[in-house]
Amino acid sequence: MTTTLTEQQLAFTFADGVEPSQYDEWSFYRNQFNAVCGGTKAIDFVCLDGDHLWLIEVKDYRRHRRTKLVDLGDEVAGKVRDTLAGLVAASCNANEAEEQRMARQALGRSRLRVVLHLEQPRNPSRLFPRAVDPDDVLLKLKQRLKAVDSHPRVVDQSTLDADMPWTVAGVAR
Repeated sequence: MTTTLTEQQLAFTFADGVEPSQYDEWSFYRNQFNAVCGGTKAIDFVCLDGDHLWLIEVKDYRRHRRTKLVDLGDEVAGKVRDTLAGLVAASCNANEAEEQRMARQALGRSRLRVVLHLEQPRNPSRLFPRAVDPDDVLLKLKQRLKAVDSHPRVVDQSTLDADMPWTVAGVAR
């Protein structure tokens, strides 16, 4: 059975046999881990697929410009770091059995993949320019995350790779 999760104006449909979860909505993250060390950040989705743990961050700048001053690559790298730490803590201390089980399963995977799903205006204009250069973000992610995933990916709806066990469609507002 497929699972569909929505983030911003995008619906992610995961293939049969794949176990996705909206990590930033976990009770453990929100109620226990978020305040650790003065605050943490979270990746949008964790996804278990065979021997792979996919960490997926979603950014949709088609309707709203990026307003944060921090570099997008640095922001995503920090979320990856905090999410991995959160999964370790959840595997031991999560109050919800399902979150603890998923964290333990995630940590047992032998392959870790990081994906930034980045949607931007197809036809940039002055009103809706491209928020970031995907190639610049990819280079920053490779530099920051080489010990985690030496081949992170920056994709959008039209550039998903065949080995990614999900599809993405826009959601009507």
